[in-house]
This record gives sequence, C-alpha cells and structure tokens, in this order.
Amino acid sequence: MADPMNIVMPLEQEGSKSVVRAWLKQIGDAVKQDEPIVELETDKVAVEVPAPADGVLAAIALGEGDEAAPGAVLGVLTLGVEASERQLPAGNVQPANAQSDETKMPAGSRRSADGREMRLSPLVKRLVSEHRLDVDAITGTGRNGRVTHLDVEHHIARGSAKASAKPAPASAIVGGRIPHDAMRRAIAEHMSRSVAVAPHVTAVFEADFSAIMAHRAKHKDAYAKSGAQLTFSAYIVRAAAEAMKVAPAVNARWHDDFLEVFEDANIGMGVALGDKGLIVPVVRRAQALTLKETAAALTDLTERARKNALKPADVQGGTFTISNHGVSGSLVATPIIINQPQSAILGVGKLEKRVVVRTVNGADAMLIKPMAYVSLTIDHRVLDGHQTNSWLTRFVEILETWPQQDQVED
Repeated sequence: MADPMNIVMPLEQEGSKSVVRAWLKQIGDAVKQDEPIVELETDKVAVEVPAPADGVLAAIALGEGDEAAPGAVLGVLTLGVEASERQLPAGNVQPANAQSDETKMPAGSRRSADGREMRLSPLVKRLVSEHRLDVDAITGTGRNGRVTHLDVEHHIARGSAKASAKPAPASAIVGGRIPHDAMRRAIAEHMSRSVAVAPHVTAVFEADFSAIMAHRAKHKDAYAKSGAQLTFSAYIVRAAAEAMKVAPAVNARWHDDFLEVFEDANIGMGVALGDKGLIVPVVRRAQALTLKETAAALTDLTERARKNALKPADVQGGTFTISNHGVSGSLVATPIIINQPQSAILGVGKLEKRVVVRTVNGADAMLIKPMAYVSLTIDHRVLDGHQTNSWLTRFVEILETWPQQDQVED
C-alpha cells in the first residue's frame, strides 16, 4: 500500500524569509532519500531541501515564488510506488501539473556539460516562452548548470535576450520594469528593519597598510601552495577579532532587558554576487584562528559563495560583519547598515597611495603611504563613542604594527 510523506520546510532558517526558488523534480518523478528535490532562497543563501525518503513526487504544495515558513509542507512524496503510477494524495494540496493553460508551455529541457538532460521548471519555461528566448544562450547557475528563473530574469535585465522572431526594440534594452527577485526583496526588508530599530553612528579612522603589504609580499606564495589565498581580508578579519578584547561589546547583541556579549567572534565577510546582491558567509571562532587558517577559511567560503554552493550553516551565527566596500572603488561609505541583530559593522575603503605627515628623526616629513579609511558603524543603544574609538584604535594599531603582535601571527 502506498503511503504519503510530507516534504517539510526546515525549522531553522537564516534570513528574514524563505521563498521557493525552484523545484528540481516534477510530478511523477522518482526520488532517492537525501536527493535534492526543491531549492529555497533567503536574503542570505540558496539551499536545497533533500527528499526525506525514497519515493515518487506526488504533489507540490508551494510553487516557485511562494513564501515558505519554517515547518510548512512544501510537497508530498508517495512511498512504495513506481514513478509511472503517479498516485496523488487526497486533500487540498495541488499537484504541480494542475496549472492554468497559460503556464503549460511546451516541454523544455537542456543538457548539462556532461550530456545529462535537465528539465526546466514551469516558471522558467513560461518566461522563456513569453520572452521568446533561446534557453541555450542563458548561463545556468543552478545545480549542474540548471537554468533557474533568476537566470532568465537577469538575462532579460541585461538586455542580452534575443527574440527568435525579431530583435528586441532599443527601449526594451535601456529601460523597463525589472521584477524584484526573492533575494532583493529580502535584502530590502532586512536593511529597512535594521535602520528602523538601531540608531546608527559611524566613526572613521585612517589605516596605513604598509606593514601588512610587506608581510603579504613575503608569505603569499607559500600560502597559495597550501591552498590559502593570502588576501588583505585575512589580515582584516584577524585584526578585528583581536580588537574585540579592548571593546567586547562590539561583539554583542541588544535585548530589551540585557546585553548579550559573545565569547566567540564569528565574523561575516560580505561577498558581492554582482546583480544578484550580497551574501555574508561567516568565519567561525575567528579569535582562535591563525592568519593562515583565516586565509584558508576565507578562500573556501568566498569560492563557494560565488558558486552558489554555501550551506545554511555557512551564513548562520554571525556576531560581527565586515564590508570591504573599497574593492569597488569607494573611499568611505556611511552609514554602512548593521547586519541585525549584531551591534556593529566594519567598513574598509579603497586602498590607495596618499601623502601623509610622519615624524622622521625628530622632524615632520611628508611620505607616500598605502592608506585606507576604516569605519565602525555602531548601534548606539549598545556602544558609545569611547568604546567605538577604542576598538578602532586597536584595530588600526594591529594592522600598522604587523607582525609585532604575537597573538595574530602563525
């Protein structure tokens, strides 16, 4: 006898909301236990939900674009039947193929680089049909190169889509309405909420990168051979973790009745995903890592972030965040919005040579130094100016005296 089993939304999630991004199987498909069956998206990460058992996908309760609350039923598996039987459970769960004629597009598929067939989801087929796109011209970022609805939307937004019958008019390329994807909507909600609940104040210091540039030039090749890219970000994370010792409340969370100060500095580093937004993977227990371990962790997290291969645990539990906005050219960004429910966020501006005045042999001298503005935006409910400036003073001191600080060396 065939038994139904619900496919349930995970109870733990990181982000303000989760949205069904794509179903990786269709009604009637056989699935194996732990095989990815549906892809979810939050403002922080895309995650695949595995099948809870062997069976056949019998029904889909939440379609692409639907919001999924923790514990919600995503769909239903039927156990103990063959794929061809397509038995559906009773109740008000709607099967995926019970759609309007508008969404019933011609069967679509494409092949991955190794020749395997990959089916297109109903939403992707509808978008491809409505905009008369060549699906083979769209770069897929999903599992095994699968084309997702976000890939299609970004393809359209870039103005690179070519109609099969005639070219798109110029006005369609330079203007028009671009629908918000789930990640952009969630980011907007998260940022608005942060500004609403926390009084933001920003302090800006200047840091001389001469010492860490010299250290990096000496060690980067050796690090690379061990699989760790020695970037400036590794030094910044280490210095931030060390600076927590002089102002522990920077690594804290505000509650209505108390302040929760964390022992571990779980530091998130923002990784830009181009037009798709920003994701913040977390380096855990950064205070206990050597520079080489930090560099290895950042290399792994950054590579997986850009491949959309992060797991939910990789973006959870952050206690402090770093925004390296200078990589895109800005000198100062203020205020950098705090990643709630954290209490502070570090901003690092563009590294450039500037003329500075230094005392040399008892006299003032103008020198050319590699400088960057660094800022700490704080929740003024948690931190005051004295703590903020103490933290920044120590952070800059560590960068400028590297490697004299024994606690931050390998």
